[in-house]
Amino acid sequence: MFGFGGTEILIILVVVLIFFGAGKLPNIGTSLGRSVRSFREGAADGGAIEVEPVEQDRRADSD
Repeated sequence: MFGFGGTEILIILVVVLIFFGAGKLPNIGTSLGRSVRSFREGAADGGAIEVEPVEQDRRADSD
């Protein structure tokens, strides 16, 4: 779908380096890695959502 060659990837990396700076790249990589890991763990769970029943306030029912 996306036919990125070596030249295109190099241009993208240079633009990212100019935009964010060399000091922030390790932080961005770490954050991106954590996000991907979290997404994979969520996808492996099958999208299950834990729902606990909410107890109703009995005082409101007696009025």
